Amino acid sequence: MIYINAYSSVSALGSDKNVINNNLSDRDALLLKKRYDLLLNGKSSYFGCISKDEELNSIDLSSYKKHDSYNNRVLAYCANSLLDVISNLKEKYATDRIAVVLGTSTSGLEEVETELKSYLKDHQKHDLYMYTKQEFGDTSAFLADYLSLKGPCYTISTACSSSARAIISGKRLIESGLADAAIVGGVDTLCTIPVNGFNAMGVLSENRCIPFNENRSGINIGEAAGLMILTKEESNLFIAGTGESSDAYHISSPEPEGTGAIEGMKMALKDAGISTDDIGYINMHGTGTRLNDSMECKAVSKLFGKDTPCSSTKYLTGHTLGAAGILEAVILCQILEYNLNLPEQNFTLDRKDPELDECNLIQGKVKSDKKYMMSNSFAFGGNNTSIIIAKKS
Repeated sequence: MIYINAYSSVSALGSDKNVINNNLSDRDALLLKKRYDLLLNGKSSYFGCISKDEELNSIDLSSYKKHDSYNNRVLAYCANSLLDVISNLKEKYATDRIAVVLGTSTSGLEEVETELKSYLKDHQKHDLYMYTKQEFGDTSAFLADYLSLKGPCYTISTACSSSARAIISGKRLIESGLADAAIVGGVDTLCTIPVNGFNAMGVLSENRCIPFNENRSGINIGEAAGLMILTKEESNLFIAGTGESSDAYHISSPEPEGTGAIEGMKMALKDAGISTDDIGYINMHGTGTRLNDSMECKAVSKLFGKDTPCSSTKYLTGHTLGAAGILEAVILCQILEYNLNLPEQNFTLDRKDPELDECNLIQGKVKSDKKYMMSNSFAFGGNNTSIIIAKKS
């Protein structure tokens, strides 16, 4: 059994667990912010922003110059809340027995944007810019360096399933005996290249995203970081099962019948040794695009029927891309640990889409007395992941 000994996150929901709990329980929380500075031609959209500018700017990475990016400062901020637990890990295990596996899709892309704009203006390269900041691998390399760890260390970048796959990989490293502990998670931060890329694809909404609503018009982008510490040391929460599939249906669109999504969910259930009836809640990928929401409702309806409570929390956080898997897994941890009401699906701005396959999208204050919960993360190329987190009875 692989246990979750500690976890943390920072996103539009907040970073303090009490604040996050309150926001998760508020269907009407308006956490996404309207911004005009990220899209070309002065266009606007809503974004899930981290409101920690003062704290983030105070993080000193001068000793880590080749890693000094906004993305890594957010990651360091998230890691700082776990330093006591990590220190205890280092006393118990050799530093080469603690793995770091993270997911990201942006890494230090903001610094690239800044440097490129400056270079196009004055044709000079600045000494503070280092190419390594934009490499995907820099995210994990930085955290291992920051925490003085020497174990297996790598980054997974499979778009929006990146950090979910990092959780799965960390679990496997421990199960295989290659590590005694794994720090897993991910981070992605706002920058103009991916935001305008999604806009060019026609899936970015200029309004607040409303997953599963009839007149939904697309996604809002968010930023977040999240971390979990995994070991075989017994604790109250554990990774019960994981599943992953790749249907390779299309480079960006989901397979419409949900074939790959169903396969990933089935694999997670089999890994956990449980049935669909044991799942008390599904945190759906639920981006707010017409194709994703339709596919996922169909997949959940086919596998779980009409009774299992489910919802998407992306209307509170935005779609945090490579960090979505860890953020939403941490949300499950908090629901289980603090016995929270399950997050409601917000239908106050529009009605539920009547053309969606029937599944139990939560409308009202509901708690679950079941100990297993599932989180889905789906990505470009038909890359599908499902993670089941459980609380000891």
